[in-house]
Amino acid sequence: MALPFKKRVLLIEDDQEIRNSFNLIVNSSQKFMVVNAYGNCEDAIDNINRDKPEIVLMDIELPGINGIQGAKIIKEKFPHIDIVMVTVYEDSELVFEALKAGASGYITKSANYMELLAALEEIVKGGAPMSSRIARMVIDNFHVNPNSPLTRRETEILQLISEGKTYTQISEELFISKETAKTHIKNIYSKLQVNSKSEAIAKANLEKLI
Repeated sequence: MALPFKKRVLLIEDDQEIRNSFNLIVNSSQKFMVVNAYGNCEDAIDNINRDKPEIVLMDIELPGINGIQGAKIIKEKFPHIDIVMVTVYEDSELVFEALKAGASGYITKSANYMELLAALEEIVKGGAPMSSRIARMVIDNFHVNPNSPLTRRETEILQLISEGKTYTQISEELFISKETAKTHIKNIYSKLQVNSKSEAIAKANLEKLI
C-alpha cells in the first residue's frame, strides 16, 4: 500500500540545537517532513517559493525580522500556509501579537516529542494548537473586566497570586526578576487601594479583574 503524502514543514529557529531536535522529531513522523530549516526569517522568506511549505514552525525571538513580523509577512503573501509559533515565553502579550499576526497555533519550546507532533496533527485537522496555559490566557482575556485599571502583566501576576504562587514562583514563571515582580505587586496594591494579598484577591474577584 502506498504511503500517504507527507505534509511539508518549514523550520525557522535560531537555536541550532532546538532546530536539529525539531528536525529529527518532525522527520521521524510518518505524516510530516522537514523541507528546510533556517536560523532567521529573511532566508526562509527568500526561499519560501522554492521550499513550498504547508506548515511553518517558527520561533518568536529571532534575530532581524522576529517571528511575529515574519508570520505577518508570510500570511500576507501565502495565506494558505499554517504557522505555529514556538517560544520559551508564556507571555500573553506575545500570544496575542502572534495570533493577530496570523499564527494558527502556539506551543512552547518545552513541548515534548508527542506534543509537537500532536500540534502538527491538530493544524492539519483545522485546529489551533496551544499549550494549556496559553489557551487559558486567551479564554481568561474574554472574562476579564474591560475597564480594569490593571495592565495585562499586572492581571497575569494577580492571577498567579490568587493561585497561591510565591514571588519566586511568579518571577520564574513569567521570566522576570523577583524585584520586578514585587514592583508589579506594589503597583497592583496601589491601583486597587488595598494593603494585602487577600484584599487584592477579594477585590479582583468582586470586580472581575481576574
